[in-house]
Amino acid sequence: MLRLRNSLTVCLLCALIFLSCGFVDLRPIGIGIEPNDMNSLLPDSFSPLIIKFDTEVIKNEAEGIMQINSDYGSVRGDKFWRNNDLYFVPLQGWTAGVRHTLNLSGTIRSIDGREIRIDRFIPFYAINRNAHPFLAAHYPEPGESVGTNNFIFEFQFSLSMDKLSVETALALDGIGNKTFEWSDNDRLLKVIIDNPLTPWSLYRWSIKDTAKSADGVPLPKTYSGHFTTDLDRTLPSVTGVYPAIFSDGEWFATGANIENGLGGGMGIIISFNKPMGENAARSIRFEPSLSGRAEFLSVDKIVYVFTRDPEPEISYTLTILGEAKDSEGLKIGSDSYYYFTPDIPYLSVLHFKTDDDSVIDDFSQTNTVLPAKVNIQTGELEFSVYFSLPFGYEEKVNAAQKITLAPFFPKHLLPIALNYVHWASDDRLIMRWEGLSFGTENNHFYKLVIPGGKNGIGSGAGIFMKENIVLYLEAIP
Repeated sequence: MLRLRNSLTVCLLCALIFLSCGFVDLRPIGIGIEPNDMNSLLPDSFSPLIIKFDTEVIKNEAEGIMQINSDYGSVRGDKFWRNNDLYFVPLQGWTAGVRHTLNLSGTIRSIDGREIRIDRFIPFYAINRNAHPFLAAHYPEPGESVGTNNFIFEFQFSLSMDKLSVETALALDGIGNKTFEWSDNDRLLKVIIDNPLTPWSLYRWSIKDTAKSADGVPLPKTYSGHFTTDLDRTLPSVTGVYPAIFSDGEWFATGANIENGLGGGMGIIISFNKPMGENAARSIRFEPSLSGRAEFLSVDKIVYVFTRDPEPEISYTLTILGEAKDSEGLKIGSDSYYYFTPDIPYLSVLHFKTDDDSVIDDFSQTNTVLPAKVNIQTGELEFSVYFSLPFGYEEKVNAAQKITLAPFFPKHLLPIALNYVHWASDDRLIMRWEGLSFGTENNHFYKLVIPGGKNGIGSGAGIFMKENIVLYLEAIP
């Protein structure tokens, strides 16, 4: 009787429900998830996550309950439907070896009015479950002091790396042109810096966690470090400036001081306290200007070779600019000045002679008149000039061409000509002229000019007479 009474009660309740609300479907919404197992492995970078519903659901609400994360943050992707199945494909692809999680949390409602509350947490991997690579060692060490020249970074990884991803992830602040070299089965990266680093500077570097191993697994974190280029803390300086002479193919210091010991044909040696950079050879100035070239004798010595000797009796200033750098790029810092007057004499005429009675050795007077005996029959005049310094071959030829003798007074004198030149020694010139004449009513005068100055005669490179020597020769029989 009790069992019959309970059955009747259930029937009455069902009848009331059918009469008041109509038919209600109490079946749960069926849900399938791929992947469904914990720590599943998706086969490739763009394998989709799929949520399968056995009935049509409200799509925007279903999409809203899905979140995908990884150790690197939220994963962005595309969501789309195929019938009642919701697909998710990552925009950048899954990252190999990284643990991802699919989170489903919220209420799903079907079109026919049913609903279900879901709260699922499913971790998974993609491509592989290999170990993360890591940076095992690097040079320079954090905060290390290094030099500036021929600098090479070294990065040692625990696994073979994807070269392009590492090179792209590597940031070297303040460093431009560089070359990458890989070795040790792509586990050792050397970064060769093309240009010297700036001395006494702080440099920073980093390798982002986007760098990956050869099988696509990224670094677990971003690595970074810094170092300073202050290994060399000694500033360069000039230790000596002195005259130098060239002998047997080499330059040697003469031992004289620079103030008054620089002679003809000599150069200047500049020594430093340490090896210097190339720009040191371009940091030498002279006032007044002197042309020449600077050459390295050794890593810490430069010789300046003059194109022509400095001029006599002129005070020069040699300046070594403070911009001169050593091999590490450190600057001297301030200009260095050295003053000198060359020990180079002017060329001079010791004496001039036409015959035993006509000799002059004092050329300080102007408009000097000297009797000169002329051959009555031939009209020839011969004289000799004694110089203070010996002449080279080319200088002898040039001197003979530049010394002139010309009619001076009276104006109607006929032209004369040079018919004989002979160097009796390296410092004695003999010349013979023809066509000279005597005067019956007025004396005949001829003007002799031995040209001086830079464009006059010279006995060697940079050796010349200070000024012209002018003599007036009175022709006598």
